[in-house]
Formats: sequence, C-alpha cells, structure tokens
Amino acid sequence: MQDIASFNEIFDQVIEYYHLHDQVDQDFINPHEAGNLAHLLYRKCWIDTVQWHLEDIIRDPAIDPERALEIKRRIDASNQDRTDLVEKIDDFYVEKFKNVAFEKGAKINTESPAWAIDRLSILALKIYHMKEQLVRKDVGEDHLKSAQNKLQVLWVQRQDLTQAISELISDILAGRRLMKVYRQMKMYNDPSLNPVLYGERK
Repeated sequence: MQDIASFNEIFDQVIEYYHLHDQVDQDFINPHEAGNLAHLLYRKCWIDTVQWHLEDIIRDPAIDPERALEIKRRIDASNQDRTDLVEKIDDFYVEKFKNVAFEKGAKINTESPAWAIDRLSILALKIYHMKEQLVRKDVGEDHLKSAQNKLQVLWVQRQDLTQAISELISDILAGRRLMKVYRQMKMYNDPSLNPVLYGERK
C-alpha cells in the first residue's frame, strides 16, 4: 500500500510549481502517467490551487462586476471538476479493493478515502499560504505570531489526517471497514435538476 505521506509530497510539488508563475490561466502539465493514482492526485491539487487563487481574486473590493461574474462561474465549474476528480479517486480505490473479503459487521466511515484526501490537498494549500504570512514585511509582530500559531495547528492537522487516512485504507484492506462510496449528487450545474436551468423560474 502506498504511503499516504507521499500524497503530501505530490501536493507540495503542485503548489510550488503553480507559484513559479502564479497565474490562474497558466498551462497545466501533469508529470505523472495517465491512469495512475499520482496522476489523479496531481490534477486534483492543481484544480484546488487554481480555485484557491480564483477565490482570492473574486474578493477584490474593486473588482469589476462582469469580471466577478466570470470568476464566479469559473469557480462553479472548478467545484464540479473537483467533485468529478474526487469521485475518480474513489473509483480507483473501489477497483483496488474489489476483492477484499469484508468482515461481518465491518464498520462504515464518515467519508470515503478520496474525500479525506481532498481535505489533505486543501491543507497543503493552507500550509503554503500561511507560511507566506511569516515572511511579510508589512505586518506587525502580532500578525506574525498569530500566523505562526495557526501554522503549527495546520501542521498537526496534516499529520493527524495523514495518519487517519493511512489507518482507514489499512482497515479497508484488512476488511475491518467497508469501501463504501457516496456520490455528491450536485444539482446546481445539472440542467435537468437546477430549476433555473430547466426553465422553472420562480
């Protein structure tokens, strides 16, 4: 079983690569072979990283309203891409564990492996950008101390979540927990489910 800590290394690589140019429209190049888990993880974190910066842009108080609407729609599309990618990661695990003999009374988890990995990707972004706060020259000591304290909490969260995901996957492999996937069933982007899109305007 792959070491979950290596997922953090992939996420850190993605974020470092993005910040070489720090542009939401820059080209995306995935260095991993299509079809393997690393390829999915790299793509997943890239979506998260671009969306992180779109969320920053749209919060500019001086942003042009038309530009804001454009960014909002990009964020909506990104959220759908993110969900689709997470479900592909879960599909990977469903296939990987398809021959596991689960124990009678095997427990279920509050979320699937991929949605836990999704949180790990977001934590990598939080850590990177909190570290940026520590090198700012335009803030006072209180801000720096607060950022340092928050960073320490984020490191602990990452360590704990990495361990929890590792234990979850080990438990699934051993048959102690079920590999059970719940799809998100997002409705707002589906023209057959969103009443505004299918014409039932209120």
